[in-house]
Amino acid sequence: MGVSVASIVRGPGQIAAMSWDVLKLTFTTKFQLREYVEQAWFVTSVTLLPTILVSIPFGAVIALQVGNLTGQLGAQSFAGATAVLATVREAAPIAAALIIAGAAGSAICSDLGARKMREEIDAMEVLGVDPLARLVVPRVLATVTVAVLMNGIVIVAGIAGGYYFTVMVQGGSAGAFLSSFTALASTADLWVSMIKAASFGFVAAVVGAYKGLNVYGGPSAVGRAVNETVIMAFMILFALNSIITALYFQFVPQAGL
Repeated sequence: MGVSVASIVRGPGQIAAMSWDVLKLTFTTKFQLREYVEQAWFVTSVTLLPTILVSIPFGAVIALQVGNLTGQLGAQSFAGATAVLATVREAAPIAAALIIAGAAGSAICSDLGARKMREEIDAMEVLGVDPLARLVVPRVLATVTVAVLMNGIVIVAGIAGGYYFTVMVQGGSAGAFLSSFTALASTADLWVSMIKAASFGFVAAVVGAYKGLNVYGGPSAVGRAVNETVIMAFMILFALNSIITALYFQFVPQAGL
């Protein structure tokens, strides 16, 4: 029992320590521009199409649910405001986070895990090159950048899908949908959405890097590390989302009707 509890505590503690090291190295070491650009392009290539395909159903489901609810309450004119609010605050960053964690996080884990198996990481350490500064920091920054951009794509596609299903399918008013944007939503909602996306991208990349750099037991261990990366990243992301949302409601005044 003591061993299992220690292992449970050790993992999150080491991830937190790596996160702090990555933050320090980001501002204290030379910026690896080429590696950053290559990793940003790679993350974009594996997440762009899934993000677009996921964002449209997200917006459609939210629009249908919100449209039915506002219709029952006699507030059909606020369907646009509530759909935009739900998309911007929660749906967009969560959708982007799930794709980033599932695709980018697992890719980072498998890449670094393969390097660990080939003893490239050990060779870098022998040569005096810090693997965190050379490999992890560019991947984390690239993932954060792509996560923010993907969040914007999900927001645009989600709102477009919500407009289509609210106005075209359910017969709502286009003018009411567009004019009600600012009734409940505000610029602060967009900022918190981007902060969530950046935080989620950071966590997914750090978890993937941690699991990849701590692979032991042969090539089969890389596959297990990838699975553990996705599961752990999802758990941390949902917990972090709850914390950020709670703090946002605590400190940011909400718009009223």
